Amino acid sequence: MAGFKRKVFYVGGFDPRGPRFYHALGAEQIERWNLRMEEAATLSTRRNVSDTRVDWTIANPGRAVETDYSFLRWDDLVRANWIGNPFTLAWRAFRAYRDNIRNLDFATGKRLGKGQLITLFYPAIFTLLFPLAFGLPIALLLAIWLPWLFALPIGLIAGIFLARPLLVKMHAPWLLRFFVFNSELGGSGADPALNARLDAFADEIEAALDQGWDEVVLLTHSNGSILCVPLLARLLRRRGGALPPNFTFMTMGHCIPLVACRRDATAFKEELAYLASQDFRWIDIGSPPDGAAYSGVNPMLLVAPDPRPRMELLSPRFHLFYDPETYHKGYANKYEIHFDYLRTGDRVSEIDWPSLMATERTASQAVADFRANH
Repeated sequence: MAGFKRKVFYVGGFDPRGPRFYHALGAEQIERWNLRMEEAATLSTRRNVSDTRVDWTIANPGRAVETDYSFLRWDDLVRANWIGNPFTLAWRAFRAYRDNIRNLDFATGKRLGKGQLITLFYPAIFTLLFPLAFGLPIALLLAIWLPWLFALPIGLIAGIFLARPLLVKMHAPWLLRFFVFNSELGGSGADPALNARLDAFADEIEAALDQGWDEVVLLTHSNGSILCVPLLARLLRRRGGALPPNFTFMTMGHCIPLVACRRDATAFKEELAYLASQDFRWIDIGSPPDGAAYSGVNPMLLVAPDPRPRMELLSPRFHLFYDPETYHKGYANKYEIHFDYLRTGDRVSEIDWPSLMATERTASQAVADFRANH
């Protein structure tokens, strides 16, 4: 029987892949961790609890640890917002960038991180430039035989098809969809389906808070951090502003300023300000090379001069745990960098995903050990 029992609720990013992908990723990382640690942790099969929740268990008998892991699903809502038609994507991306240029607090955004502003704009710039770079030479060649009225559109269409593999490799279409979703979320607030889903998530988490777990963690990755601002506000209001001492909110690669820096995101900023007035434990793990995350940034400072929550800002220092040939770096690996939070490297870190799931250390103890050792 487990001596330490942990409950984790996971809210992922803007990803159409559901629990099957993340379960497989977790199993792979637990296996890698076992090899490095010479332990025998296991990850169970998936259990469909409801339409919005899938569970699995991470057990480590050698340490008498059991982690009950609940994947809170919103991948169906991502798929519903996944723009397939390239012309529709182009139009909605144009509107999203127009609204960002009008409403984004660029001075604050620049102060928080230039890399994040580059990540915001490079998908749109490259999506425009690459088809032109490929298509205009073709149009010039065709213009030898055809009128410009025909040569130019044929060249541009050819440029779009030729540029597509390169843009996909850079994950530009994915990032465009991500920015469109969050731009529309910031401008108008969550839609009814998303609000209902957050209510369902709050029901699941609230029910677990009084079940005697040694630790309860609300864990988010990427875009999940944005969703968890109104989600955590719901929990706090239901509990009279008090969460139990065994509860920790943990963000990995948070991108909250993407919405919080919008002048028109009034509802979202009100929820963030409410969080800033409460007392709870918040740990953020953010890697400085990750241009899709705001590492070292306390987002509550955007709306409150003296936030009350006990927030720990921590760099995972991935470069210490990967060999040079396997370390993800550079623009070609931006996507991989953003997922390293959910992996274990060539050497084990106290705050890599398997270590947080398969050891008896609480999240706070893991952070303390990481700081002491690195």
